[in-house]
Parts: sequence; structure tokens; C-alpha cells
Amino acid sequence: MITIEQNEGLISVAVFGEFTLADFKQFEEDALLNLNWPGEINLLFDLRDMVSYTLDAVWEEIKFFSRDHQYDFTRIAVVTDDQWRAWAAWLSRLFVDAEICAFADYEEAKNWAVEG
Repeated sequence: MITIEQNEGLISVAVFGEFTLADFKQFEEDALLNLNWPGEINLLFDLRDMVSYTLDAVWEEIKFFSRDHQYDFTRIAVVTDDQWRAWAAWLSRLFVDAEICAFADYEEAKNWAVEG
């Protein structure tokens, strides 16, 4: 399950439990709506309450960011207390042309994303 908030150039996504393909599709629809926003668009992913993810969601994520929207986002902040998710965020730099940074603190991540 995910929740999505949108504020002037910042899309905030919080994942709870399992991140599924349906969740990703919801994120994709909301993100596409914001691509018409004038100026930079930044993302804030809060993964602290994510328990797992489905493989089809991961595949969609790679296809989505790497093929269609690799230049659409300026900054992507990932909030996680899991070292592997932090490494995954770092590896995502290979697929998108955005600054990506992993944080343990939500407010620090939000401030960084908004500064973009």
C-alpha cells in the first residue's frame, strides 16, 4: 500500500507493507500528472515501513525510470533504515539522470528534496 502527497514540485510517496505492481501503477499515474508542473519535480520515497516488494513491481520500476522518464526528475530522496535499500537507491543512479540520496531521517530527506 502507498500514500502519495503532491506539493508544488514535490511528490512524496510512503510505502507500507508490500510494494506491489498496483502500487507502482498508482505512483506512475500520479507522477505523470505532475510532469506538467512548471519547474523541477522532485521525489521523496519513504520506505521505512516497506516490508517487501513484488518482482513485477521492481521490473516496472526499472522500465519506467530508465526508458520513459530518466530526465523528468531532479532529485530523488529515499528514506530507509535498510542498508540494502540504500544501496539500491545508489544503484538507481545508473538508470535516471537525477540526484539520488538515501537518508535515515525523514525531515532531512524532505529538506534535501525541496532544496532541489
